[in-house]
Amino acid sequence: MGAAIGGGIGDGILIGHTVDSIARQPELQSRLQATMFIGVGLIEAMPIIAIVIGFLVMNK
Repeated sequence: MGAAIGGGIGDGILIGHTVDSIARQPELQSRLQATMFIGVGLIEAMPIIAIVIGFLVMNK
């Protein structure tokens, strides 16, 4: 559960900073969004890995 909360907080911070950056420099929107999506994917990988590890530990 902690991994999901951490992932949600991380996503919120990342997306918030991206929106702030786009507001300051709209011409960089496509670059910032691409970087944001890569970051969101990396952040979301951790809760998925935590779920897999949790299932592996429960089945032992």
